[in-house]
Amino acid sequence: MSHDAQKQMHSRFNLVEGSLERLLHRLPGMAYRCAVIGPEYEYRLDFVTRGCESLFGISMKDVLKKPANVIERLMPEEDLLMVRQVMHESLVAHRPYEIYYRITPPGKSMIWVWDQGEGVYDAEGRCLYIEGIIMDVTEQKTTEQNLFKENQRLRTSIKNSYGLGAIVGKSEIMQNVYSLMIKAANSDANVILYGETGSGKDMAAQTIHELSGVSGRYVPVNCSAIPSQLLESEFFGHVKGAFSGAISNKAGYLAAANEGTLFLDEIGELPLELQGKLLRVLETKTYTPVGSNEIKRSNFRLISATNQNIQEMVRQKAMRADFYYRIHVLAIQMPPLRARQGDIPLLIDAYAQKHAITRPIPASVRLLLEQHPWPGNIRELQNALDRFWAFGETGLELSPDETGSIPSPSPAIREIPPTPDHYDSAGTLNKAKDELEKQRILSMLRQCHWKKGATASALGVTMRTLQRKIKRHGITR
Repeated sequence: MSHDAQKQMHSRFNLVEGSLERLLHRLPGMAYRCAVIGPEYEYRLDFVTRGCESLFGISMKDVLKKPANVIERLMPEEDLLMVRQVMHESLVAHRPYEIYYRITPPGKSMIWVWDQGEGVYDAEGRCLYIEGIIMDVTEQKTTEQNLFKENQRLRTSIKNSYGLGAIVGKSEIMQNVYSLMIKAANSDANVILYGETGSGKDMAAQTIHELSGVSGRYVPVNCSAIPSQLLESEFFGHVKGAFSGAISNKAGYLAAANEGTLFLDEIGELPLELQGKLLRVLETKTYTPVGSNEIKRSNFRLISATNQNIQEMVRQKAMRADFYYRIHVLAIQMPPLRARQGDIPLLIDAYAQKHAITRPIPASVRLLLEQHPWPGNIRELQNALDRFWAFGETGLELSPDETGSIPSPSPAIREIPPTPDHYDSAGTLNKAKDELEKQRILSMLRQCHWKKGATASALGVTMRTLQRKIKRHGITR
């Protein structure tokens, strides 16, 4: 190679090296290179960027003037031992390292740093240098620690109190539910709540929203209560003139839930077409109002709820598989009241306190409430309490006499759980299910003295559904 060519190559090398060094000096944090000395892997800083001045309050000259690694002298002893071990193991294994540790700069408060780097090896595999970057992550670590402490406080308060948020109950099964709810509140992942009607899915969703600390609203939507022809407009909103009756612009649920939580109850009732459109919203966080070409954005967190087996719905093509996987990230099963009967006294007292009711409940009535199977769950319990405080009876048995005792139910009123003997052994499974449903409705009608409103509430269905089922089964008084 000629002298001129060598000179030109050297000039280009200096130009690239200078450009690279300027880039390194502009990085947030401190880039560094350490020489690795001897078989014991002693480290000596050979190069640092100007970031050391803002990071540690030490000039580049002071950092490099001593042969030892001055950064190590700023670490607590336990952190230094951990850092040395992690780096040594990584370099021996020829893999990059990534470490969080504490440093106390001269005259300053302790900070957390994130250190990541890797070794530079010769042809024989000996580590010659370590090159890496150190960044200040004190704010992130402080947030993590505060969150951890808050979680610990919540877990401790849950064990020593009667519930979480507005939810009442301290049974073991509810403790497990609370742990999942706290986990959900600390995440942006989509949540789905499974449980029977009246088991508290809406309250759980609202509690997760409140614990998450988001700035936006909690927007609950009952998917089964919206007429199918209005679903798209209700979710996405519409502009004036988009369809007959659209006399003005209207924002939908997605706009209302921006920076907050969208709670979709009875999500299994959504038609396939809308599932596909909501799936795109969940993936892109963007949507277009009906009749408009303007793309809008909504950064919301989705919580869904259902009392249906939506995995079976996917198999039967009643729900899109891709939609199911998008909403089914963190699943929480809300237990029925019959699985947590030890919480019933707490629920009774909390409901009385909420409504400022001081009328005592006789022990015999409390015993009856604790032993009831509660097919309608908490809604049925609240209905029974309202009836007792209003009329002196719960609707679950005959009225208490003046002494507060509960007479034994007559044979006509006593509920007899259906057994296989009630069914035709040669009948189909659907026939058996119909017979079980008929017996359950008939039993609850008798307990509620044939008052259909109370029966519908106890069964956890609408009055319209109850009337349709009574007609289909031919039930008469």
